[in-house]
Parts: sequence; structure tokens; C-alpha cells
Amino acid sequence: MATVALTQDTFEQTVTGDGIVLVDFWADWCGPCRRFGPVYEQASQQHPDVTFAKVDTQAEQQIAASLGISSIPMIMAFRDGILVFAQPGALPAAALDQLIQGVRDLDMNEVRSKVAQDAAAR
Repeated sequence: MATVALTQDTFEQTVTGDGIVLVDFWADWCGPCRRFGPVYEQASQQHPDVTFAKVDTQAEQQIAASLGISSIPMIMAFRDGILVFAQPGALPAAALDQLIQGVRDLDMNEVRSKVAQDAAAR
């Protein structure tokens, strides 16, 4: 599966759906982003059950600002509509594979319970 470019119109619908969605925040002028791009694209071919999305932070400044993206590349992982991972920096292929497996292995009932506890504490 190829990567999907997200826009202001498609971002929320994509990340709030069921399953695993990885989002790479990048920009054309960013050297580490350009080096990470092929690694991300290759992973999208190896994991067809995962949605691999990209947000061009230059073109979609409103998305980046609303999420507080201050460093790129930034990878975010969503599972069943819940943000479960966010980290700046380009990942090597093996680390990206580990991230994907870690997201797959999450006990989502436990994650939902933690989210509910955090919301109740506010």
C-alpha cells in the first residue's frame, strides 16, 4: 500500500477510524525527512494492514499547528482513533518495524481505560 497524503479535509477522518494509522509529518526542505521518506514508503509496502499517511507541514500548516508539531520529521501512531505514540526524528527501518509491532500488540481495552481515567482526572 502506498502512503496517503493528508489534508485539513481528510486528516481527522483518517486518524479517527478503526485500525492502525501512522502519520509522518515532513517538509520538502527537511533533509532528515527526505532520508526517512523511502524507509516509510518501504514499510507501507511491507505492512498492508496499516494506513501510512503523510502530512506536508508546509502545505498543511494548520494541522501541524493544531497538534503542536515543532520538530520534523515527526511520527505519530493512532490505533482505533486514539493517539498511542508520537516522537520526533527519523526512525531506521528496524525501529519503524518495532513501532508497528508495538502498536499492534497494544491491549486497546487497557488503553481506552487509561484514556478514560486521564479524562476523569481533568
